[in-house]
Amino acid sequence: MTRSDMTDNESVQGEEVYRSGFVAVVGRPNVGKSTLINALIGKQIAIASSRPETTRKAIRGILTTDHAQLVLVDTPGIHRPRTLLGQRLNDIVDESLSDVDVVAFLLPGDQQIGPGDKRILSRLRTDFATKREDGTYKWRVPLIAIVTKIDTLSRDQLVSKLIEINEFADFADIVPVSALKDDNLHEVRNVLIDHTPEGPQMYPDDQISEERPEDTIAELIRGAFLETLDDELPHSLAVVVDSIDYPEDNETGATYDGKALVSVSVYVERDSQKPIIIGKGASNLTAVKKKLRTPVNRIVGCKARLDLHVKVAKGWQSDPKQLEKLGF
Repeated sequence: MTRSDMTDNESVQGEEVYRSGFVAVVGRPNVGKSTLINALIGKQIAIASSRPETTRKAIRGILTTDHAQLVLVDTPGIHRPRTLLGQRLNDIVDESLSDVDVVAFLLPGDQQIGPGDKRILSRLRTDFATKREDGTYKWRVPLIAIVTKIDTLSRDQLVSKLIEINEFADFADIVPVSALKDDNLHEVRNVLIDHTPEGPQMYPDDQISEERPEDTIAELIRGAFLETLDDELPHSLAVVVDSIDYPEDNETGATYDGKALVSVSVYVERDSQKPIIIGKGASNLTAVKKKLRTPVNRIVGCKARLDLHVKVAKGWQSDPKQLEKLGF
């Protein structure tokens, strides 16, 4: 039901009802989940990278309008796990899907529907649908298809893709979008709101994420290394913000003007990977610090200094103790 279908009982003195809920953003790796969430929120909440399996946490971005609040859950791409880390990422998806009001299934416009998409659809049917006697499915939550990367398609190609996706599953709505080009983002937002149930505002107007400052900074640093090093970067990179220390008087505890110290540990799996991260003459560390100076200052609320230390945690992706230490 869209807003235009609302009855008088659903409005109060002519005003729209308030809608709120959790929206799981799902899709196979590298279909644009993080890019879409960042575009809808208007700020970078999640890492957007061309490398698959970039997202490692169920980051929750909060989109607030005059009449609605959506909590967008950016799930790690559902995939066949090759390491214990991969299995943990799939477990995160399980938790993300456990209690949502809407599912946004992202399907890239520039690629064919493949085995990964079919596996995700099967998973969603198990979690959210009941099979009828005629073989069709009754969904307990709205399933929205969001066709991404439409800027790469001609009009005829887009029409063909929409027909293909319409036949793929019984979607409540299908919305094409190019988050990078800001094309049809407004419609995506409206469709998600229209399918979200009536409910109260859950977060303050100005809150845009559920992440702690430490987690947000850690993700920004990992994203900056992804962008700076591209193919050179080992995928086994983990970042932990150990502490954020504000300048304060030792005796009174009163804060004073000065730079906050953000202490960060950057982990790789092998000694041979450390020079890749550090760069010649620490050039990569310097580039990351320079790139993130303004975003980190905004997050901590004052000028800050990033103190990066590159460490080795051998085989951490398959070591339960190491994974726990690194926050997985």
